[in-house]
Amino acid sequence: MLKEALDYAHQNHERFLNELKDFLTIPSISTDPEHKQDMQRGAEWLAGQLREIGMENVQILPTAGHPVVYGDWLHAGKMAPTVMVYGHYDVQPPDPLELWQTPPFEAEVRGDNLYARGSADMKGQVMASLKAVESIMKNGGLPVNIKWLIEGEEEIGSQHLDEFIKDHTELLKCDFCLNTDAGIIAADKPAITTGLRGLAYYELKVYGPAKDLHSGLYGGIIHNPAQALAELIAGMHDKKGRITLPGFYDNVRKLSKKDRKEFARLPLKKKTYLEQTGAPGLWGEPDFTPPERLGARPTLEVNGLLSGFTGPGSKTVLPAWAMAKISCRLVPDQTPKETTKQLVKYLKTHAPKDIRWELTFIHGAGAALVSSDSAAVMALSEAFKAVWGTEPYFRREGGSIGVVVQLQQRLGVDSVLSGFALEDCDAHSPNEKLHLPTWDRGIDTLIHFFYKLA
Repeated sequence: MLKEALDYAHQNHERFLNELKDFLTIPSISTDPEHKQDMQRGAEWLAGQLREIGMENVQILPTAGHPVVYGDWLHAGKMAPTVMVYGHYDVQPPDPLELWQTPPFEAEVRGDNLYARGSADMKGQVMASLKAVESIMKNGGLPVNIKWLIEGEEEIGSQHLDEFIKDHTELLKCDFCLNTDAGIIAADKPAITTGLRGLAYYELKVYGPAKDLHSGLYGGIIHNPAQALAELIAGMHDKKGRITLPGFYDNVRKLSKKDRKEFARLPLKKKTYLEQTGAPGLWGEPDFTPPERLGARPTLEVNGLLSGFTGPGSKTVLPAWAMAKISCRLVPDQTPKETTKQLVKYLKTHAPKDIRWELTFIHGAGAALVSSDSAAVMALSEAFKAVWGTEPYFRREGGSIGVVVQLQQRLGVDSVLSGFALEDCDAHSPNEKLHLPTWDRGIDTLIHFFYKLA
């Protein structure tokens, strides 16, 4: 059965790729209300795929936002495990458009890469799961029971997914979740993710005068909101890169010797990060290595700044307000709720009295750790070894995937986290790409995975 399924996948490579291209042409941008119909179209396209590969009970289920696509196949028997396959069909906005070499929703292969918005994050990963299951279904049927949970709001913080899971606990009951929304280190370095940082996202506004003022007439007597905001932000870190919010590190778990040994094993050096980012140097807490800072230390980042006149030429204006988008990546035992209290306390202490500030919490997610020695993780590790010929690395990633925590809390199930996007895939950036040889190996890996589970 295994050989036949692998042969089927290899023989249908071109069709699989063309179907992925079709999927990528749908601009399913969840954050933009103008793309609501495209979101519905993306859900319908996926539902059609599930039906075509033999899934049953396929439904497009509504939420207060964008719909969830569900399907199942439950004929492997009561003794076989039930796997939930998670994915999301929404994508990030493609801006800035002028930086794309080809249109973001016209999927194009150049060399070994497929370029399109969503190719790596995560339509390519969803299709890898679909095509692995199709290859098995067409050659004797699955040796495990399977359920599909594919949402349309991951890129906006999975805003309504927690409520959806709570309302459908019986429908979604499973033994564990396969989540390919992570990635691997390099084309020759497979990886399984055992930890994710959480997130707390804010908008901070600072107000000064009632309207924009002439900087010559009022500069020097009115506190400029842009300057006040810049000073507040600058004070949120000390000279060593540590965050100065009161109590911020109180609940941060200390790294054990075993943890630090696992981080040290990762083939990620200073040069790796400099090559990936194009930055002139690295920054951060000197007591921790770069992989430790990314996987096990919390952060506070400015994601955007806006104030005053930003057009071409000059305009001598003292702005009425300034705004910053700020995000905190959180580690286990930190929570968005507690972080919000700490940020408010910092602002109350440090904001000058001649301005007014307003903090809005936009969305958040908890941090997650998953066991590295569960039967499902061991099966995926063996699958990677079968295809890649090497042991996968176990690592913690710096990003956030809200559903991992939601499934732990609501259903009591852990997730097996991996994926087949490379570190340099430019997810969320112009010219996002999927490395096709790695994608092909990913499909093979998932075929091995489902058989090894049995």
